Amino acid sequence: MSDTAASEPRARRFFFTRPNEVEIENKYTEAALERHKREGLELAVRARWIAMGLTGLLLIYLNPHWEVLWYHFILLLICANGWMIRRAGRVGQSRTELLLIFVDLLIMTLGMIIPNPFSDDVRPLAMQFRFDNFQYFFVILAAGTMAYSWRTVIAIGTWTAIIWTTGWVIAWWVAFPIPGISEKVAEALQGYPDVAEMLDPNSFEVHDRIQQVIVFLMVAVTLGVSMRRLNHLLMTNAGLERERANLSRYFSPNVVEELSQNDDPLKQVRKENVAVLFIDIVGFTKFAAGRDPYDVIEVLRGFHARMEAEVFRHHGTLDKYLGDGLMATFGTPVTTPLDATNAVSCARGMVTVMDRWNIERRRAGEPEIHVGIGVHYGSVVLGDIGANRLEFAVIGDAVNVAAKLEAMTRELQVRIVLSDAVRLQLEQEGSSASELTAEFTENKGHPVRGVEYPMDIWVM
Repeated sequence: MSDTAASEPRARRFFFTRPNEVEIENKYTEAALERHKREGLELAVRARWIAMGLTGLLLIYLNPHWEVLWYHFILLLICANGWMIRRAGRVGQSRTELLLIFVDLLIMTLGMIIPNPFSDDVRPLAMQFRFDNFQYFFVILAAGTMAYSWRTVIAIGTWTAIIWTTGWVIAWWVAFPIPGISEKVAEALQGYPDVAEMLDPNSFEVHDRIQQVIVFLMVAVTLGVSMRRLNHLLMTNAGLERERANLSRYFSPNVVEELSQNDDPLKQVRKENVAVLFIDIVGFTKFAAGRDPYDVIEVLRGFHARMEAEVFRHHGTLDKYLGDGLMATFGTPVTTPLDATNAVSCARGMVTVMDRWNIERRRAGEPEIHVGIGVHYGSVVLGDIGANRLEFAVIGDAVNVAAKLEAMTRELQVRIVLSDAVRLQLEQEGSSASELTAEFTENKGHPVRGVEYPMDIWVM
């Protein structure tokens, strides 16, 4: 591969208008970037039109003669080019947008350097640089910060410096000084050579031209770096808000607040004792048979919303949805002194919520929905699983036992089944175990499918 071929992609990466190096993960992020780009271009074009309009009025005040129409023509070209930039602008590399930005700067440079064709005033070409027209480039640079990436803003500064320097160097090279003026100024200011050079109409004041482009470059780089830092802060904040929103789907608000203040709280794999709850709709297959699928989905949404609210109200974690049921844990990602208490309170709360919902359903002529709930307390392993797409997982015998207890609700014709381990943990937590289990009946030595030894369970 030649050096030219190798350097071409690098040049494109630097000079083409594109967003910052933000990984576009999906079409929604890409659409959001495109929308913000369009909004920025709209603001930039409107700001340009307002600035050019004010500049046109200012020029009439400074030069109230017909020759000012030449500069108004330049302003109209800049406004029209801004409209075309808005039409061509998009997220990603855009050759057309790049070309139009270059044309923008070229129009301004030529308009400032070329003598006004409508003016009868004869003056040296160097006098074109005495009107401080270069300051209008700052307006274009400032408007560019509303629409372009930080790279393009720095590129605008670089291109402006190159085009402007090339323009005045060519003008200095081809200019024909008006003879006699410099000598008369020097003679009038004899003894003041610095002042004479400053007032010499034939002088291009090279030092001032160099100072202009250097200051402009410094401003462009400063604005570019500031834009990059601002974009980084915005993307970081957006990422944090997205992570917080994702956490709020699974954890209660207080847990979300705690997790958001810690660095990587879920990555360490560890073993903890937690309470696990499973809930499922009894006879859902029969319930859904022959019904409109949209009606079934609406019922599931109503069910999940009510049960999810109870999980969060009792400081639990929504582990996953299981079709017509869900799994929740209490003590994840951080254990608390009342995990078993919260789990049992949640199970009772779910039953109460379902009773209220069934009253509403009966009044509406809809069939009742019955649920089965299983709760167990035991050891599990917590941590992230997966390679590229991570998922916080709760794995262990306690999960399997809780699922088996939930399945037993059909066999025993009850709504809640608690393991004796939950009852013992309630007592250790110092909560009112007798109050929470007042309506439960103990069933000793009951066989549980998939569990080696019979278990003592509590049913309601």
